[in-house]
Amino acid sequence: MRDFKRTNLKNGLRLIMVPRAGGLAVTLLVLVEAGSKYETRETNGLSHFLEHMCFKGTTKRPRTIDISKELDGIGAEYNAFTGQEYTGYYVKAEAHHFDQIADVLSDIYINPTFDPREIEKEKGVIIEEINMYEDLPMQRVHEHFDRLLYGDQPAGWEIGGQKEVIRRLTRQDFLKYRREHYVAGATIVVLAGAFNRVKAAKILSRLFAGIPASSKFGKVKTKEQQEKPEIMVKHKESDQTHLVLGCRAFSVFDQRRYVLDVLSDILGGGMSSRLWQRVREELGAAYYVNAGPSLFSDHGYWAVSAGVDHNKLEVVVGVILEELRKMATQSVAEEELRQAKDHLIGRLILSLETSDKLAFFYGGQEVALRSLLSPEQMIKKIKTVKSHHLRDLAHEIFQNKKLNLALIGPFKEEERLRKILRFA
Repeated sequence: MRDFKRTNLKNGLRLIMVPRAGGLAVTLLVLVEAGSKYETRETNGLSHFLEHMCFKGTTKRPRTIDISKELDGIGAEYNAFTGQEYTGYYVKAEAHHFDQIADVLSDIYINPTFDPREIEKEKGVIIEEINMYEDLPMQRVHEHFDRLLYGDQPAGWEIGGQKEVIRRLTRQDFLKYRREHYVAGATIVVLAGAFNRVKAAKILSRLFAGIPASSKFGKVKTKEQQEKPEIMVKHKESDQTHLVLGCRAFSVFDQRRYVLDVLSDILGGGMSSRLWQRVREELGAAYYVNAGPSLFSDHGYWAVSAGVDHNKLEVVVGVILEELRKMATQSVAEEELRQAKDHLIGRLILSLETSDKLAFFYGGQEVALRSLLSPEQMIKKIKTVKSHHLRDLAHEIFQNKKLNLALIGPFKEEERLRKILRFA
């Protein structure tokens, strides 16, 4: 079993340490419970924008180049990301650089200056990032799917925000949001890889002790409402139609998530999966076909995504629905079930070979669930899944009233697709 240790600092910050014997690298990851679901209409996009601004200068390193040059100078990998419910910052480097990366990352997280001149310049960068994703329908269609399911509420808003909102944001908006959300009780620091546990704990406790132990502002509860199949078509002249077809599911706290993982693997977990074989190998209608869940604290869904030949769109949608219907009405053979479990377990073990993946494995659990399972414990959960669990769950989730389809392609009318968007 992995030897991890979880402790709380006096200010409420959670520290998770995951040593990896024989490793050459170390990864320091900081996660905070702050994302687009903590925003208002007037600040949509601020969480992501703030993440950018943390790299634009600190009290100790006032210029962007001061941060990047120091990290580049030791060959470090570093980045940040923003989601609906949390934001993360990380640095990975050779193990003997731990002291330095801890100093840099804590400085980035705790001491950003939010220089108004840098904010104005970065607005252009953020807007160009939004433009870039607009030209990437393979990714953009997922944002449309969120909007289709959740509408005008935080779960349906784009993480990058709206251009007009980005242009209006001021330094005061950043300071207010950070005071409300970047507090010790909402912060998790994860250290994984090769390090001296006693020394590292002292350094991290000292560096992160100054985060305020203020009250955390919450987020609006996501509302679920659907009575019939829904569809959203975004017209775009393209060489391929990109689609997301899926159903409402449950939150990340539901223990059936392990059943859903096995179900996802059978349907779209790899080149031998049912949907890959039907859509790509038999029909030759797509290059990529994926399937899996997106689960959050108070909502979740399961979906298939694919990029398909325009002329085969209706056939592909029909095949996907057919395969989902089979999962809800037929038992999975023991051999196929065993193979799916082995595939999931093998991918899990391989994914933990590096210090950064190890940090994300434990940090992701803590920020989403506030609890930790070792890889061995997670494997046991996967192994307990039975064929009847899959059928029962598929029967519950794959229903007409929970069905949704979002697509981007050269189409202007929804009606012909609406007619086939039914399980029965």
